[in-house]
Amino acid sequence: MYKAFCGIGLAACLIFTSGCSVVMVSKQPTKKNTQMIQQGISRNMVVAEFGAPVTSEYKNGKRYEIYTFTQGYSTASKIGRAFWHGAADVATVGLWELIGTPAETVFNGKKMSYELVFDEKDQLESYQHLIMETPN
Repeated sequence: MYKAFCGIGLAACLIFTSGCSVVMVSKQPTKKNTQMIQQGISRNMVVAEFGAPVTSEYKNGKRYEIYTFTQGYSTASKIGRAFWHGAADVATVGLWELIGTPAETVFNGKKMSYELVFDEKDQLESYQHLIMETPN
């Protein structure tokens, strides 16, 4: 009887933990194209890539905005990691999740912030990289 309960408990643990790292990889943020930040680019292009600014104010006829986002991972990187986690789950009968899930908790992107200054035509005049840190 004891062995049956242990077997059921082990099976339940494997079922409920299997695939968590794969799901975590799929929910990671996507990579933003920071190379597009160049003088002369339109504000609309910036908003399309990074989303709405955190702050926006006018000073001396110019628009000063701060954009903050989590820099994620490329699609190829995410697919490769998900495949690896899935294969490791199958090969270890779910035990890989004891390593894979905490590992994916660490790989959740880097927070980045930029201050962008747009002229009266909403063209990027200047920019400054403010923050790039790893969250605690």
